[in-house]
Amino acid sequence: MQIIMKNSHPFSISQLKEFLKVSKNIQFKGVDRKEKYNWISQILIGFNYFRIRKKEKTIVKEYIMKMTGLSDSQITRLINKHKKHGKIFISSSKRNKFPQKYTSHDIDLLIETDNNHERLSGRSTKEILGREFNIFNRLEYENIKKISVSHIYNLRETRRYKSNILTFKKTNPVNSNIGERKRPNNQGIPGYLRIDTVHQGDKDYEKGVYHINVIDEVVQWEIVACVEKISEQYLTPILEDLISQFPYKIINFHSDNGSEYINKIVSKLLNKLLISQTKSRPRRTNDNALVEGKNGSVIRKHMGRNYISKSNAQRINCFYKEYFNTYLNYHRPCGFPSEKIDKRGKIKKQYLQKDYQTPYEKLKSLENTSQFLKKDISFEMLDKIAYAESDNEFARKMKKVKVKLFSSISKSANNGIKKY
Repeated sequence: MQIIMKNSHPFSISQLKEFLKVSKNIQFKGVDRKEKYNWISQILIGFNYFRIRKKEKTIVKEYIMKMTGLSDSQITRLINKHKKHGKIFISSSKRNKFPQKYTSHDIDLLIETDNNHERLSGRSTKEILGREFNIFNRLEYENIKKISVSHIYNLRETRRYKSNILTFKKTNPVNSNIGERKRPNNQGIPGYLRIDTVHQGDKDYEKGVYHINVIDEVVQWEIVACVEKISEQYLTPILEDLISQFPYKIINFHSDNGSEYINKIVSKLLNKLLISQTKSRPRRTNDNALVEGKNGSVIRKHMGRNYISKSNAQRINCFYKEYFNTYLNYHRPCGFPSEKIDKRGKIKKQYLQKDYQTPYEKLKSLENTSQFLKKDISFEMLDKIAYAESDNEFARKMKKVKVKLFSSISKSANNGIKKY
């Protein structure tokens, strides 16, 4: 039951106490805050609140709380205000607020960017937002391009963002005379590759597809391929294709000690291409850390961990070659740490905003970099690929193709189709 507050009250404290016992289902209904405050003032004056005993004051306060729905601390504050000023008035002061710099439209642009790129780090995301305006002339990014890395994470905690965002087995050591056990010295020039294999799960004793991940340790140029099996029949042609996709000359080929790369077939292929071969050292887990990290942040992030039948290897490889590799090298910024030597002579690495570039931008930034390009390739040709579409435009296109790819993989799995 609800009652409308009027300017009257029970005649005594004892009657007020009895009223509180039987008023469990009674609620106060006021027109506005001004009406509430006027009524509270009349109650305090009517019961001579500031001269009655403490127990009686408690009963009056409980009565006011019951009828107004205000908390004990709110009532105490209003009573103190009445004691000080002789009345309760609505304060006209307003809290100071910082002006809102980034609008809902800016948050939508961040959401779109994170959805397209599978939510990269804050620094990589800031780099893309800046590139959208500075390089690709997307005027709608003019405001958000100035955002700080820390504030990107603040916006990612907002309700608007959260409601719209889409959010290994150890290798056994192999004793082989093929390849030299050492960490390659890249001397700051491109052409030193790290390679590793990522397996896409097993199901009913049947192996899934294998992803071959190759990355340059200087410019982080990354090429990914997919094969049905790790065998000579599949690896030889795919390795030749992977190496051919790099726009510059390859100098060194480094892998772990897995037999898929430490064998006579791969060694013969690399010798034919005049590429030296090295392999990871024992008890040096960081020797191949760069490509291991990319396995998780790139392949697992985009392809997941669920089993994919080997019958889908060819269509996945086509997706990699036509869309994914272009996205990785021309539209996805990577971190290139700056090194500093502290007082003790220890090298420390740190990532600054200027250290985030796409692999293609990093390649162009090297001194005399044109001398590393293959004979039939020039930066004019590569610029046409890099700047034909903005980062978000190409990421959106790539993602649409990826969704279609997974849809076809799902249909193939549901229909029980097996191709060998």
